[in-house]
Amino acid sequence: MTSCAGAAGPEPAPAPKPHTPEATDATLNEQDVNAWLDGMLPAYLNEAQIAGAAVSVVADGELLTARGYGYADVEAREPVEADETLFRVASVSKTFTATAVMQLVEAGELDLDTDVDEYLDFEVEKSFDGDLTLRHLLSHTGGFEERVANAMLPEGEEVNLRETVVNDPPEQIYEPGATPAYSNYGIALAGYVVEAVSGTAFPEYLDQNVLTPAGMDSSTFEQPLPEGLEPRLSQAYATDEDPPIDRFEIVSDSPAGALTATATDMAEFMRVHMEASAGAGLLEPETVSRMHEPALGEESLGGIAGGAQMGLGFFLEERNGNRIVSHGGDTAAFHSEMQIYPEENAGIFVTLNSSGNAGLVSHSLRLAVAEGFADRYFPGEQADGGQAEPTASEHAAMLEGVYTPSRSIRSNFAALFYTLEETRITATADGTIVLTSPETGQPTEYMEVEPWVWREVDGHRTLAADVVDGEIRAIGTTAFTFLPADGDVRGSVVMSVLGASVLVLVVAILSWPVGFLVRRRLSLPARDKAGRRARVLTRVAMVLTVLGLAGWLFVTSLALGFQPVSFGMLRVFQVVQGLGLLGAVPAAVVVYDNIRRRAGWERCIGSSLVLLALLGVGWIAAVYGMVTGSVSF
Repeated sequence: MTSCAGAAGPEPAPAPKPHTPEATDATLNEQDVNAWLDGMLPAYLNEAQIAGAAVSVVADGELLTARGYGYADVEAREPVEADETLFRVASVSKTFTATAVMQLVEAGELDLDTDVDEYLDFEVEKSFDGDLTLRHLLSHTGGFEERVANAMLPEGEEVNLRETVVNDPPEQIYEPGATPAYSNYGIALAGYVVEAVSGTAFPEYLDQNVLTPAGMDSSTFEQPLPEGLEPRLSQAYATDEDPPIDRFEIVSDSPAGALTATATDMAEFMRVHMEASAGAGLLEPETVSRMHEPALGEESLGGIAGGAQMGLGFFLEERNGNRIVSHGGDTAAFHSEMQIYPEENAGIFVTLNSSGNAGLVSHSLRLAVAEGFADRYFPGEQADGGQAEPTASEHAAMLEGVYTPSRSIRSNFAALFYTLEETRITATADGTIVLTSPETGQPTEYMEVEPWVWREVDGHRTLAADVVDGEIRAIGTTAFTFLPADGDVRGSVVMSVLGASVLVLVVAILSWPVGFLVRRRLSLPARDKAGRRARVLTRVAMVLTVLGLAGWLFVTSLALGFQPVSFGMLRVFQVVQGLGLLGAVPAAVVVYDNIRRRAGWERCIGSSLVLLALLGVGWIAAVYGMVTGSVSF
């Protein structure tokens, strides 16, 4: 579930395009970078209705510049200051957790390839016999399904990391090491390993061993913020015209997303992962290099190892022939991107305090800045050379089809919503493929540049397919994988059945008062009493079915809005939905009675449609755990 509905607003701004001048136009120095940022970001922020942003740039292993734009508090007209204003950096926090893990690996207290149960005071619930290791957790190949509910806790509630990883863990749905599936839970579990082995609470360990030694004296994993830092936190907004979000987002999987930092502090962390800084006293150079290498190979991942991969806590990218290690992050309103060039001893960090006026505009904007930086200061050349493989047309035809994301839920009702997130791959006449996915928001064309490896046309992203016995097992791109939807219930089928069923039930429910008023106005006789009980029970079932569906939709909207969810409420919805499903029995009796009594074709067709609608919703409810099973999602 990558999107949610929002209130009507202004016409969405188009996604900003990165500025890509010729290499001779720019030199990586303070004057040029400042002029470039000042000429680009204010216009982007205004167009996207984002209240404020901060950027820091490192060159030659040192802070080159840091800039603040817009407002940290719109009403008070308080400007963003890059070295003072605090932002929630969300999933960029994962790189800090990985750094902490690797410190303990260096110290000999942890091993990347030992089962994590060896370090924990509880046993992780597993669905497969193989080991679950820190290597798997840091590369998002632990195999866990997504967990959405209560990702953010109510303000004032304290995070207990042990309870977070022990209570209601997500189900392990893939064999560890085989299928990349981005997992906040997996990183939270790695963070708890740090806590359990060090004997120090995770935020405190990070402060003592990562943040302070790195010179990040304005940063913390504490939730809520310490008194000395709290006044410096930027307000968070939907758009610059909306009131601020009136709560501090407390991240339950804290090692995966709880860091609060300034842009200048983030520059200090980027230095840790550059060759010139040699670990900046936090890690040995060899350990830093190890984190920036693919965490797993073909023996584990199969063919998807041929494309973009995860390192240990970092996304591994290549742009214009330059190697980049990166990570992005999003909360309800804060959005960040960090891209580091280890060999070039350079990096850029950008963070926003608003989501903007279109669904993916904050994502597009931060990538426009990061990719614009690459194209301006490290232009190089694309690696594919524009030459397609001879197998392109054949392999494109094999890839054509519908896929579902590996980052999904399979074990409970939320699986319904992930079923609807289909990715489609279409083969073109010239042998390229076009991928349309909710993750990208627009069709993207790829060319096969090696057997079973595709590179984005006029871009740098890659895809790689794992083919087993002539069948596509998976298509991988860093920590995300697309899986063939053939074995699953197709989202288009589910939506058709659900939409038609709900329409029939709602029309039938609305027809009752209309029919009553018409009969009363025209003094028509009421229906005879024969079969009345079955009709009443059917009507009750119809109302319960619609109420149950509305309840699931309400709960999902809460979770997507990072609001707390009551699992007791979900159990009530299961009961309501189950009673609605049982209503198919009296509905069948009504159909039989109408046919037997020759009640007229209108009644026969109407009652038959109601029965089919109840069965349609019942089928969906049964398949997706809306009447039985786990309500932890």
